[in-house]
Amino acid sequence: MESSKGDTMLAFSIVNPGDKEGKVISIPKPTPEPGFALIKVLRAGVCNTDLEILQGYMGFHGVLGHEFVGIVEDVQDAEEIKKEWIGKRVCGDINVGCATCSVCQNTELLDQCCSQMSRNHCPNRSVLGILNRNGTMAEYLTLPVSNLHVVPDDVPDEVAVFAEPLAAACRIPEQGLVCYDKKRPDKVAILGDGKLGLMIAEVLGREHVRHELETQKPVMFGKHPHKLDLVQDSGVECKQVSECQDEKAFNGVAAEHAGKYDVVVDATGSPAGLTLAAGLCRPMGTLVLKSTCAAGKEFNAAPFVIDELRVVGSRCGPIDEALKLLNLKERPLRVEKYITKTFPIAKAAEAIKCAAERTTMKVQILCCER
Repeated sequence: MESSKGDTMLAFSIVNPGDKEGKVISIPKPTPEPGFALIKVLRAGVCNTDLEILQGYMGFHGVLGHEFVGIVEDVQDAEEIKKEWIGKRVCGDINVGCATCSVCQNTELLDQCCSQMSRNHCPNRSVLGILNRNGTMAEYLTLPVSNLHVVPDDVPDEVAVFAEPLAAACRIPEQGLVCYDKKRPDKVAILGDGKLGLMIAEVLGREHVRHELETQKPVMFGKHPHKLDLVQDSGVECKQVSECQDEKAFNGVAAEHAGKYDVVVDATGSPAGLTLAAGLCRPMGTLVLKSTCAAGKEFNAAPFVIDELRVVGSRCGPIDEALKLLNLKERPLRVEKYITKTFPIAKAAEAIKCAAERTTMKVQILCCER
């Protein structure tokens, strides 16, 4: 595998604003700012957001990618901080705040009423590989030391890359969006069996089991039997999405499922999926939006208003919790089963093409060797 030479490195980059494709190029190796770490990227993951960005989402240009595992090579900070972090294998939070605004400093105490407001919602933030910050599909990247999470020794590199997408699924319980009261726990539906939907099934299924509930398991609706088979042991009940659809019904939802769920998580990434999710949700229930979609479509707000639905966006989650799940010894979460193929950084363009194929689950890019 070709590698960086001196002060340059290989990276998969969207070179110009408006480009609909990226390419592997040689660019300068980044220099960490004060408080930042220089990280040698071992592996990067490709996700649907990356594919959406290549279709114009966020208008991003630069190095793509936000999922990674790497080793800290340098830190621009005090000597004791350097000793603590250099040589550590890490994953990282993707949002980089300005550190000076009221959100970052929590001066209005928003973190107390809005879970992890400061982690996710600095108004001046950059976002790894998504907004004004080079991403993970490169041999090196920089992140604030405060964004880093040490990977347990027992978690292999190919597993650790799943920390970021799994954390996005962990965001749902972190936000407290599902009630697990044993007298009347929420009935949950998950719509969409893509990569993120499956991670959500892994998390919410295990949450159901952890709370020792004897009620109906979360129901996972998907189109692909081979994908649904991957989460059969996670604590969810899997059904074909056609079971909840009825073209003759006024809202397109079969009577046995219409309005039957307290919480519906839409991970389809499609406007049609959002409409179906609204039909599954009971009046005054909660509809959780977990995926972005670059495609536009005429939107009918009537069902959301008539049924008084609570619509909640859910984005980046707790990587420390994801790493705990990936390190479980009892009821282990074996994410290796989702990896379709791994490519070297020099063939990152091929990795992107592979990730876009319908039969692909997860693609990883080998950026550097240890």
